[in-house]
Amino acid sequence: MRKNQSICAVALTGMLFLTSCSSLQTPATADVAVSKAALDNAVSAGGAEYAPMEIRSARDKMALANQAMLAKDYKLASELAASAQADAKLAQSRANSSKAQTAADALQDDLRILREELARASK
Repeated sequence: MRKNQSICAVALTGMLFLTSCSSLQTPATADVAVSKAALDNAVSAGGAEYAPMEIRSARDKMALANQAMLAKDYKLASELAASAQADAKLAQSRANSSKAQTAADALQDDLRILREELARASK
């Protein structure tokens, strides 16, 4: 009875090890894909114009993550992808913030012009 339990325990441990090794690729693949999408979104939002250093950093890290995937270093690929995603999100935030500031500045200019015209008309 004890021998059967030992064999089952060894077999279960081996299966868990193999499962965990094979599952490392899937999260890394998903991480790289999600980070690529974040980078594409940041570029679409104007990140290349408003946050070029962050976009460059995200692209460099994505290239390294892809190299790590090819080398089957899935842990490094996941780490690089996560860092690239953070850079891409920062770039997108900076682009959105810059666009919002530009719109606010334009609105302030429009209000100033409107006030000047109203002041002239009331004289």
